[in-house]
Amino acid sequence: MRILVVEDQKKMSGFLQKGLAEAGYSVDVAETGVAAEALAAENPYDLILLDAMLPGQNGFDTARHLRRDGYPGPILMLTALAGTKDKVHGLDSGADDYLTKPFAFDELLARIRALLRRRNSGEMQSQLRFADLEMDLITRRVSRAGKPLTLTAKEFALLEYFLRHPNRPLSRTEISEHVWDVHFDSGSNVIDVYVNMLRKKVDQPFKTKLIHTMIGAGYVLREE
Repeated sequence: MRILVVEDQKKMSGFLQKGLAEAGYSVDVAETGVAAEALAAENPYDLILLDAMLPGQNGFDTARHLRRDGYPGPILMLTALAGTKDKVHGLDSGADDYLTKPFAFDELLARIRALLRRRNSGEMQSQLRFADLEMDLITRRVSRAGKPLTLTAKEFALLEYFLRHPNRPLSRTEISEHVWDVHFDSGSNVIDVYVNMLRKKVDQPFKTKLIHTMIGAGYVLREE
C-alpha cells in the first residue's frame, strides 16, 4: 500500500517515512500542500497523511482541494491543534480521521489500518484470506495451509496487494504504483524479482500454485 506523507518538518517527516516503511508501506513525502496536490494528481495513493499546519497553504485547504480534484482515498490529518473546533474543521474539510500530536506510533498504524480496511472491504476486517493463504494485518503474520511463512516487509506488501485483488490481472504498472514509491525505476525488473521471491515462499512448497504469470498482462492471484 502506498502512502503520501504531507509534512514540512523534516525531522517529523523522516520519522514517519522510516516508521511506515518498516511497517511495510511505500511512502512519498511532500513538504507543502501544493506539492501534495501535484503528487496526488500523478500517483494513486491508498492513503494521505496530512499535517494541518503547513507553510503557505494549510492542511485544511489542501484537503478541500484534494477532494475537489477527485482524490477518493482516506485522508488522515495530523496536527497539534487539539480543540474540538479544529477537529470539526479538519473533518469538514475532507479528512476521514484526525490524530493530535504527540501521538503513539502504534495508534497511528492502527488508524491507518482501520481506514484502509474500510476503503477496501467496507468492513472492519483484520485478516485477508484466499484459498488456504491467510494474512493477519495486525500481527503481520502470514500462513498457508496452517504453515507460517516468513516474509520481508516488501514481500508482505506485495502479497497484501495480491490478496486485496484476487482473480484480477495486475499489471506491473499497477503493482509499482501501489507497492513501490515515487523513486521506482520502471525500467528495472525488480517487480519480477520480488514476485519470484514471493513464489518461492508462497507456492514452491505447496502442490497448488496461486501466483500466476499472465503473458502481456502481468500477474494474478488465483486457484487453478
